[in-house]
Amino acid sequence: MAFSLDNFLHECRLAAGSQQDVRAIVERAVSDRAAVVRELGEPVTDDIKVLFQSDALTVLNVIWPPRVIVTPHDHTLWAVIGIYSGREDNIFWRQLPGAERRRIEAVGATSISDGDTLALSDDVIHSVINPLQRLTGAIHVYGGDVLGRPCTTWDPETLFERPGNGDSFSRGRPDDAPSR
Repeated sequence: MAFSLDNFLHECRLAAGSQQDVRAIVERAVSDRAAVVRELGEPVTDDIKVLFQSDALTVLNVIWPPRVIVTPHDHTLWAVIGIYSGREDNIFWRQLPGAERRRIEAVGATSISDGDTLALSDDVIHSVINPLQRLTGAIHVYGGDVLGRPCTTWDPETLFERPGNGDSFSRGRPDDAPSR
């Protein structure tokens, strides 16, 4: 069955309480890139479009610009990311034990590309890179209202938590991610 945005959102709403079920829905969706592009359009400019938002679930169509780097941040919600065009590299971080000012260190990384999905738990700190010279299109599903929720960011040079954190993700990108 070809991807239908209405059906996809309906299925995600029904499965909102289960990250595993949402992941299966996203996996099925991005496995047919052509159908997703027919519904959402070919990525032509960087943008973050809200496809659905409630207290229990947020679904975004994220178009990352070429070579963008989003600094380390958290969402405090589980997430499922499905790539339908391009690639997204994620670096995973953890807080150093006993760190005075919440300093982090890298603990792993993964790359996802066309047709791949990635599930993130609610305690993940990650940074995101689109390493390509073209746009990357992804469906992001969060287990809550990610747009109205504060997130924490970390300084990319010092790796210390930034003062004055608590900005929401509503601008589409954490604090200093380039908009273009």
